[in-house]
Amino acid sequence: MKWNLRLTAANRGIWKASELQRMLAERDVVISAGKMSGLWSGQPNTVKLDELDVICAVLGCGVEELLLPEPERVPEPVPATDSQATAVGQPRAVAPRPRTGRSLPPR
Repeated sequence: MKWNLRLTAANRGIWKASELQRMLAERDVVISAGKMSGLWSGQPNTVKLDELDVICAVLGCGVEELLLPEPERVPEPVPATDSQATAVGQPRAVAPRPRTGRSLPPR
């Protein structure tokens, strides 16, 4: 997904992150300067759904304007090898667990 906040805001006449930050604060969503920088630059670490709701309300847009799908960036599935391929319902080897109540250390 591509984060498209800056262009969406610009289409509505909002040119500065501080202006959007102030508008969000008016709706009781206080965003730190660091997080606002990430949202504005297009590289947010996280976006909470309630924050996304308020951003959409402030900008008068839908989620589809802020989040643009990029299906070409999704990696192709890796074909399973014969040792990995097990049909649903077919038996597979299961290693018994020791009865000590403790798991085995990693190999």
